[in-house]
Amino acid sequence: MSGFTIGLLWFLLFFGGGIFLAYQRIDYRTSTIATGIAVAAYLFLGNGHWLWNLFLIAAFGVIVVPNLIEFRREKITKPMLAVYRKMLPSMSDTEREALEAGNVGWDGELFSGMPKWERLMSYPVPQLSEEEQAFLDGPCEELCRMLDDWQVCHELSDLPKDVWEFIIEHRFFAMIIPKQYGGLEFSAYANVVVITKLASRSPTASSTVGVPNSLGPAELLLHYGTEDQKNHYLPGLASGKEIPCFALTSPQAGSDAAALIDNGVVCKGKWNGKTITGIRLNWNKRYITLAPVATVLGLAFKLYDPEHLIGDKDEYGITAALIPTDTPGVEVGRRHYPLTIAFQNGPTSGKDVFVPLDFIIGGAEMAGKGWKMLVELLSVGRAITLPSTSSGGGQAASYATGAYASIRKQFNTSIANFEGVGEALTRIAGHTYIMNSAVAVTAGAIDQGEKPAVPSAILKYHCTELARKVANDAMDVHGGKGVMMGPNNYLGRAYMATPIAITVEGANILTRSLIIYGQGAIRCHPFVLRELQAAGDDDQDRGLIEFDDALFGHIGYAISNMARSMFLALTHAKFSHVPLNTPTRRYYQNINRYSAAFALASDFAMLTLGGALKKRELLSARLGDILSSMYLASTVLKHFENQGRRATDLPLVEWSVRTLMYQAQEALHSFLRNFPNRWVAMLLRIFIFPRGRTYSAPSDEISRKVVELITTPGESRERLSQFAYTTLDDGNPLGLLEEALQLSKQYEPIEKRLRQARKEKLLSTDYLGDQIDEAEKAQIISKAEARNMRNYHEKVMSLLAVDDFAPEELVRNPDNLQSATKKVATKKKVVKKKAAKKSSKSQKKT
Repeated sequence: MSGFTIGLLWFLLFFGGGIFLAYQRIDYRTSTIATGIAVAAYLFLGNGHWLWNLFLIAAFGVIVVPNLIEFRREKITKPMLAVYRKMLPSMSDTEREALEAGNVGWDGELFSGMPKWERLMSYPVPQLSEEEQAFLDGPCEELCRMLDDWQVCHELSDLPKDVWEFIIEHRFFAMIIPKQYGGLEFSAYANVVVITKLASRSPTASSTVGVPNSLGPAELLLHYGTEDQKNHYLPGLASGKEIPCFALTSPQAGSDAAALIDNGVVCKGKWNGKTITGIRLNWNKRYITLAPVATVLGLAFKLYDPEHLIGDKDEYGITAALIPTDTPGVEVGRRHYPLTIAFQNGPTSGKDVFVPLDFIIGGAEMAGKGWKMLVELLSVGRAITLPSTSSGGGQAASYATGAYASIRKQFNTSIANFEGVGEALTRIAGHTYIMNSAVAVTAGAIDQGEKPAVPSAILKYHCTELARKVANDAMDVHGGKGVMMGPNNYLGRAYMATPIAITVEGANILTRSLIIYGQGAIRCHPFVLRELQAAGDDDQDRGLIEFDDALFGHIGYAISNMARSMFLALTHAKFSHVPLNTPTRRYYQNINRYSAAFALASDFAMLTLGGALKKRELLSARLGDILSSMYLASTVLKHFENQGRRATDLPLVEWSVRTLMYQAQEALHSFLRNFPNRWVAMLLRIFIFPRGRTYSAPSDEISRKVVELITTPGESRERLSQFAYTTLDDGNPLGLLEEALQLSKQYEPIEKRLRQARKEKLLSTDYLGDQIDEAEKAQIISKAEARNMRNYHEKVMSLLAVDDFAPEELVRNPDNLQSATKKVATKKKVVKKKAAKKSSKSQKKT
């Protein structure tokens, strides 16, 4: 064997061994021992030059040094800790409390660069209990039947009285309240399913029911209320005698809660005839759901104690309290009108409202802890109400649009057969599948005790954005049918409602650019939060020890991610560990690859930009997009397993994961293109994209399979819209569309015969209604077939119909109509006079 070959083998041993140790994340001490054995073997068995041997020994000595713990801490870690403290960005109390909210679950695995899939796959399949299923099939189904969205939004601008009574009687507001207080005590998954079903029928109903079961007085009381407060309020909230709302947003402060000017001052005052220590409140809030009809108001305000009546502080910060709306000085009742959606939403204000200290949720000892309460509960509630509302809208749009595109004919064929329409149908189905997966899997995690702070932000942003895309595509496919408002329009109101979800519980622009990655980078990273806490520790010695441990763990983590990122990119991750050997195996491996690349990019971004990364919102947003794509793709794979790994659903799975991971690739590419340190960007590109950008978006063939799935009656179509209100009755367009879709497939052979007869000039008209009569007379079809086709044609024409109105029907105030009529008549007279003058002048000139 030649010297070159032997040298090459030794090189491969050292290089390959180093890559293996880094890839597998072998701990530093074990790696040092393994390296020492390799060096010793080379020195005894190799025939290298003495200078090379000396260099090798020196290099190994450098590797050994970090194992000398005391020396390392004093000579390496201590100076680095001093530099690190200078790099730390300033952090407000609200930011710190937001970072500490919730816990870390699967999102932490994705951030690790080496996800342990067993953790995700160990979550049990979310299921409804018998009681929850009975509620869904009974009261929830009946409530959907009672709803008429045209009546609700156009005629009444409110839910009808009998609907309000039904909601209260069946305790729709009490799904999260324990049974001991008279509530239903449903699981998070049941909460999701109920809201999904209501959202498929009426955005007004889903908002009305969703808010009290999300971030509101009941949730706050359950987690932080005193026993007296729970016993006083929860039974009333469960029975519907109390209607809750929670007021946070004010004209001066929306997403920036620290800017609240609503205030309460601790002082002496009269309460029930006695002088007590209480709080004098002043506030001005807006956008508060249920405020116009609320009987108990949850209020966020800043608490001050200038006379030090409850402690030594002058200012306590954001505090949450419960205020009965009949308290003197409280103003409620006026309404906002959010894009014509009729759920009760409006402003509330209070002027010198005096209340006892025990109105603070949790009592006086919880003064100043309101923001902590809110962000901790938001880590759960934000993952339920808005995402499930979006999922419900997507399920309704998928069910309706798939059927509509099949029964709507243009150029003698269903519009679903046009590739452009098919592209929109594919996006509708695929985006709905992603929303269904994310909502169901995350709700299941919540039921296992998780408080998913970062996933809740991911779901809030992406589900509401996907719902907006679904609504846009559905509107494009429906065309004029979706534009003309009226009782026959089952799409327009949901389309108008989509921007509302975009703006609440953290506006989407803010959520994407600041919250998802800004919170995730610190909360989910295996070492960053430990480093921050160690750097801020007042005990210098303990802080140094903790920082040293976290720092060198972080260094090993970064080296591992460099090795993993390049190896997985070079091999397309074909050798990475996955939990299942199924047709979806490659998708798990793709996520493994991008997890390592994402972790590597994150580390370099935090290392080189430090606190400036907080201000580089677009870079932060792109990193958040990568994390979001991986999380959503993971839930798609888990959801596919939860539903029994149905082969017919594979096109939806493939389209969804491919779309998400392609987006992750492009977001990573965009991040590197815009990274300010170009040398670091080039280095990262070598490790992340050594073979270039090789991941492709879904093919047209996959899209065709998805279109067939969404436009053909069957199990896959039903699973996609599993919780939508699809019951067949005269008032439910989804049920009627499904009936027409099934009839269209049943009578398709007859339609083919009619088209062939027209082609052979046996029929003289292209209009189906007349063709049926002609074909029956010519005995091309039988009388029974003609009767069935007329029935089918009438159903289709009824579903395709749009509404029109007399002018007076569109004017709610008759006086306005008369005034408008007079103005029009006056304008007509003016126009006639001008025309007459022009004509007279023209005649004179002639």
